[in-house]
Amino acid sequence: MEKIAVTGGNSNAGRYIVDELLRHDYDVLVIDHFEDICAPQAGSRVDLTNYSDVFTLLSEWDAVVHLGKEHLPHSKNELHAVRQFSHNTIGTYNVFRAAAKLGMHRVVWANSESVLGSFLEKPKTVPLDENCHVKVSSDFALSQVMCQRLAEEISQLFGMPIVGLRFCNLIFDDVTMDANYRQIPKFWKSPFAGRSNLWSYLDARDAATSVRLALEADISSAENFLISAGDTIMNWPNKKLIESVFPGVEIKQGTGDFQSLLSTEKARKMLGFAPRYSWRDFVGEQTEPGTRHSGH
Repeated sequence: MEKIAVTGGNSNAGRYIVDELLRHDYDVLVIDHFEDICAPQAGSRVDLTNYSDVFTLLSEWDAVVHLGKEHLPHSKNELHAVRQFSHNTIGTYNVFRAAAKLGMHRVVWANSESVLGSFLEKPKTVPLDENCHVKVSSDFALSQVMCQRLAEEISQLFGMPIVGLRFCNLIFDDVTMDANYRQIPKFWKSPFAGRSNLWSYLDARDAATSVRLALEADISSAENFLISAGDTIMNWPNKKLIESVFPGVEIKQGTGDFQSLLSTEKARKMLGFAPRYSWRDFVGEQTEPGTRHSGH
């Protein structure tokens, strides 16, 4: 039985990922900074910015899934910004380096689509893929760019695969969580809602599946993958969205009316990832008056 450590495993997304790994017979250690770790298996509290503690804790494990990062709203508070950047970069470096020195077979980490930029500015064409870059517009995004570079260099130096999964806006099937499917119709009132990540989203269960696939895929270096639902969060067709918010932006030929504008083609080819869940399975025709569009 392969032993997987999961940093940030007590987070909302982490719990879905831990459950997915347990269902596929992995032995899992949940690592988090919370005092109480609510998990059905082994758990440990650690400060990821302390390299010695990270190294010791990971020493008995085969691979690590790194979710442990701070994602605070963009703030003018300098102390918050510095704390977030420091925690994300130093903590991630410690996890990557400890895993490499311990001879782990790989690291899978939660990157972010924010490294592509904030789409308050026009993209050139859509859908976007992993090679696109607009303009980093937050301290969090900057920390993720730095972590991505760390992954490339440490992977090359130690010969260990490091797989970055650029998760989109996570949506949960659990209605007790704020980001649940019942909230989606709120986006449909205006095409400007959700434009900052091109109206993308991702079911937490699909995120969990992508993590497991990334642990199992035949990868030998540092790779990054966009991980998104197959459709946008909107019931507006893509042509109308683009014309309303980004007039003049080209939609690549063959793009479906409601297809995600962040491409998961690389993840499909290299990981075997295919998103299973859509808001349409949960929200269906429960649209607000005047918001339904042809093709929904």
